[in-house]
Formats: sequence, structure tokens, C-alpha cells
Amino acid sequence: MNRSLRAAVGRRAVLPVLVLLALASHEAVAQDQQGLTPLQVAQTEVVTSAAISDDGRYVAFTRLVPADPFQRNVPATAQLHVFDRRTGTSQVLHTISSAAAVSFRPGHNTVTFMAVTEPGVARGLYEVPVTGGTPQRLVDFDRHMLSYVWSPDGVRVAFVANEAVTQPDTPLPYRPDFFEENIPQRMAYVADVRTAGAVRELQHRGSYYEMAWSPRGDRIAVAVTPTPSVDDSYMAKSVKVVDANTLQVVVDIDNAGKLGQIEWSPDGQRLALVAGHNIHDPIDGRIMIVDATGGTPVNILPDFEGKFEQIAWTGANEIHFIASESTASAFGRIRPDGTRMERLAGEDDVAMSSFTRSGDGQVAFVASTPRHPNEIYTLEGRRRQLQRLTDSNPWLADVDLGEQRVVRYAARDGQFDIEGLLMLPVGYVEGTRVPLITVVHGGPEAHYLNGWLTGHNLPGQVAAGRGYAVFYPNYRGSTGRGLEFIKSSQGDAGGKEFDDVVDGVDHLIEVGIADQDRIGVTGGSYGGYATAWMSTYYSDRFAAGVMNVGISNNISKWGTSDIPMELYLVHSREWLWENNNWQKYLERSPIYHVDRARTPLLIMHGAEDTRVHPGQSLELYRHLVVRRPDVPVRLIFYPGEGHGTIRAASRLDYNLRMLEWFDTFLQGDGMMPDRDLDRAGAGAPARTAAGQDQRR
Repeated sequence: MNRSLRAAVGRRAVLPVLVLLALASHEAVAQDQQGLTPLQVAQTEVVTSAAISDDGRYVAFTRLVPADPFQRNVPATAQLHVFDRRTGTSQVLHTISSAAAVSFRPGHNTVTFMAVTEPGVARGLYEVPVTGGTPQRLVDFDRHMLSYVWSPDGVRVAFVANEAVTQPDTPLPYRPDFFEENIPQRMAYVADVRTAGAVRELQHRGSYYEMAWSPRGDRIAVAVTPTPSVDDSYMAKSVKVVDANTLQVVVDIDNAGKLGQIEWSPDGQRLALVAGHNIHDPIDGRIMIVDATGGTPVNILPDFEGKFEQIAWTGANEIHFIASESTASAFGRIRPDGTRMERLAGEDDVAMSSFTRSGDGQVAFVASTPRHPNEIYTLEGRRRQLQRLTDSNPWLADVDLGEQRVVRYAARDGQFDIEGLLMLPVGYVEGTRVPLITVVHGGPEAHYLNGWLTGHNLPGQVAAGRGYAVFYPNYRGSTGRGLEFIKSSQGDAGGKEFDDVVDGVDHLIEVGIADQDRIGVTGGSYGGYATAWMSTYYSDRFAAGVMNVGISNNISKWGTSDIPMELYLVHSREWLWENNNWQKYLERSPIYHVDRARTPLLIMHGAEDTRVHPGQSLELYRHLVVRRPDVPVRLIFYPGEGHGTIRAASRLDYNLRMLEWFDTFLQGDGMMPDRDLDRAGAGAPARTAAGQDQRR
């Protein structure tokens, strides 16, 4: 029987005291510790970006270092480091504030980055030698830089910054907020760094995003939108070529759909785009080639059953790439006509997120594995094997982690085989049934790779240490499986895509891993929608749910989200008010099925969310309280947070309450958790791999 049926409303349980490890620092990690603790997750450092020097000797990289969640509620700091491949040592270059957009300045072998170095001074472009020193500001500008790119000679820099806007005049002692008015355009500028004050503005009016200099430095390819709205940034990027001297547009490219990257061919005659196949493609995951003098981009490999993540021209007739194919990723090369595709490096359990290439062809990667978060890798030796350079969390070696497997199963309609990832409890014994937490990704245009799958909102190895199996399904509509697969869920919100998730749970029950009476579900955004759907429509299958920034009403969502055009073009493919769709979208809303709800549901939402309005969570909460007063439900808003939590204390709070909810309703007594937060809960793992309670 579903454990939620035995939950008592209004009763409050005092949380048992967890076995506490001294975790003031990671040095106290025990050799035989099973699974991670929430505090360790909150203190985990992650490499986020990398750039390799032209000679390949140095790799500059940023490492995200979280704040102490018990002291400050601020985002993590991206610290700047450089790794010397000749000596095998790394050096800190900047730690006093977050560094962004790390690059090597062409022809100078210095590291450049954006940062705010002192209060009241706009984020600017700084330069520091690879040997260290005080970073020097390169451009004198009064507004925050948002991005930049160097000219090939390292003399000029093109950058993006918001235009200056003025507030409306009023004789009153306050100003009202004019919603979506007076939002600044993202303007583009070119500066000669030899004269810090020489800044010129690109002449085309609009908001600028991706920019790339031509090999000779005489042109700049840019992506520009009519307005600075989020919707336009997704669906209305137009590629243009600008004369680098006059700063006037000289070429319009006839592109349509999402756009993520622009790259010039070495001869300056063609552009390669990482973009959508067309306006209805949910992702920028195809390689599109177009003549630099104009034309319509052509998808060079339309039948590729994967997703191109990043590209770089390496010769007149060769493009290197990182691609995701289902749960795996690979580094390879392809000709610009789509022929001779070859995978050069990749392992099933190394998830590559980006690469950087030196002038002489050496390559460095940012990648994770099931055993650690993102680190720096390089290709070494004749066999071009991946070699890990950095170790941001050496204490992880002393933590026993659960095994991570790729799982495959057939969808009930027979149209697709679905793949996903399964994390087993630490020390799992084959044939043992254990509680299962299903983690549904957002988007739905996203996917899980076989890398590190633990975070403040991903129970992962923390749950594995508490006796749970954790399931990450890549349901239809996910990326990494080609055009047919990703488009198969369009116009079918909450339909077969979510059936795929349930089919995966059934598969894990059938093979003897999951306990059918102890199934949980969680996810954020579209994954939050899935959680709400599983906790209402499929409530008989799930014993606990944790919903984050999720959708509950597909009608009110249309009027409150900041991406209505994206919703129409790549999700619904029809307007809500056309063809009598009101009833259809109401019936695909969790609030419509609340009368079926039996699943204890914890709802969490950023109070400042503009993507999925906090009212979506409030609607579901109100319906549950009124229509199903016997079902445990709790709603938590996080002040100052948006579409997901980014601050240290908010994240740890989320993680602890998520785990507490699952412990209570999947392994505990089913009594409503107390609102008080026990610091001890951030410490040691609470349960063994067999799911036995170790708490006293």
C-alpha cells in the first residue's frame, strides 16, 4: 500500500538526531564513510570553464567555491587558476571576486577575464600574467561588461554591455515598476585596448549575444535580437556580419531558430553555427554551415541521433566537436559537408561539457564522471587518452559512492527505447529491493549524461548513502537522441513523455531493484511539472514527491511565463486559445487531477521566479489543501531566488528539506516533518545501503 495513505495530518515529529561527524573541514571525512552528506555537497568545488594557451602549456580555469551556508547566503565564487602542464602544478590568479569569460589574449600569453574588483566599479576586463600578479584593467567603461571576445591580433576587443537607461520622472517620493518597460538593450562595442578610452558602438540597434571575429580581424559575426526579452534570446537571434572598421552591418544571414555558437572558417569564407535545425527545433544542437556573404544555413548532418554541444574549425575542411549521444559524450571531428565523422576520444562514463584548443592542436576539456564533478582533462599520448589534471575535492576519495549504471527499457507504446541512469545504494546487494527516488530533468529539452549527478537539488550520492536507488530517465523530448526523438513530445505535454518515466519505474520494479511501495519523485521546472503530475494523475504509483519551481496549471502558465513564444514554437506548436484548446490544456494540468492525489508533496519555489511564476506552486498548494486535506503538503518560498536556488544557505536548506521529506515518507513513520532545521542533518549519512535506520 502507498505509504502516503498512512500519513497523519497535523501531527508533528521531532526529527531524530543524526549520527554527527565533525565536518568543520573535509579533513574529518572517515575512510569508510558511505555516501555524501548534505554539507559535503554544499562545500563541493566544481571546475566551470577552461582556456588553453596558444602553445598548449597552460590551462587557465575557473573553479566554483561555495560560501559557508551557515554564515552567508550568497552565490559561489568563481576563482581563477592556471595549470602549468610542464610542471604539473597550478597557481591561483584571482580569488577576491568571481571571474568570468576566461581567455588567453592572442599574441600575449596572458590570461584575461571579467570581474568586479571593488565596490562601485563596473565589471570590467582584466589581464594578468600566467605567473601571477595584480590584474590590470584593460578597458575604461562605466557599465558592467556581459561578455567579450578578442580580435585575432589581441589589440581590439568586442564586448557587450547594457545600454544606459533613465528612470521616469515623478514628483512623488517613490517610483512604480513599469513591467517589462525600460529594459536596457544589450549593446555591443569595440575597444582598442592600447587606448583604454577608445570605445565605439556597433551601429545596428538590438540586443547582442554571441560574437566572433573573422580570422583577419576585418569582420565580426554577431547574433542580435530585436529586444532584450528572454523569449527573443531563445527564439529570435539573427546572425549578421559587421564591418570591423565602420561597425555597420554588411551581411544578413537567413537563419531561424535557436542559436548557441558562431565560428568562422580559417579562410573567412564560411560560418559554422551551433543552432536549431529550424524554428521548431527545441535546441541549438545541430551544425549549420552558411556562406559568410549571406544565405540560409544548412544542417550538415540532419540524421545525427545526438546533440552537438560545441564546435571549432581546425582546418579548411575540418571541424572538431563535442557531442552528446544519449547518456554518453564524445570528442570528434567532421567535415563541413557532413562527411567523415570520426570520434577521437570519449569514454562512456566521462561527461564532457566543453573543450578548448591550442594553436598547435592540443585540447583540454571540462568533464565529470560518476565519481567526481567537473575537472580539467587533456588528451595525451599517441592514443590520445583522456588524462585528468585537477582534483578539486581530494576528500572524495575517502567516500564510498554508489554504482552508476546505464539502463534501457521499452516505452509502452513501442515507439522508442528509453535510456536513463541508475545510481544504486552504496554497497548494494543484487536482488535486494530498495526505495527509489526518480529525478526528472527540466526542459524538457535537456538530458542526463553519465557523469556527476549529485547537487543541492539532485539527491544522487547523498541518497545512495542513505539506502536509496536514484533513477534519472531521459524520457522522449530529451536531447541527445536526434530530431525525431526531441520533437516527439511536442504538443503532448504531460502525455507519453511522462508515461516514459513511469515505464522506467516499472522496469526497475520488474528487475527486482525498486520497492513498488517506496517510490519517490522530484524535479525542477519541467521536472517540477512531472513531479506534480506524478503526485496527482499517477499518485497511486508514488509515495512521496518534492516539486521545485514546477508547473501546475497549463492555462495560467501561458499568461505568466516570460517565454510565451518558445512555449508556442517548440513545445505546444499551437496557441492555447486556438482550436478550443482550453479544455485540453486544463486536463494536462496537475490541478485538474488533484482529486486523485494521495502523495505527500513538498513544494518549493523561488519567490522571484519569472520563468515559472510562483503562483504555479501556490495554485497546486491551495487545491491540495482544500480538496485533499488528508494529504500532507507543504509550500516553501525562497526569498530573493528565481528559477532555482543559487545561494549557499538557500541551497543547503533545499537539500536538507528534500532529503528529510523522502526519509519521512519513504523510510520513516510518515509523520509531517517539523519546520525546524537541525544542523545535525547536514552531517553524516543517516542510513545503510540496506535502508536500515542507524539513527538513535
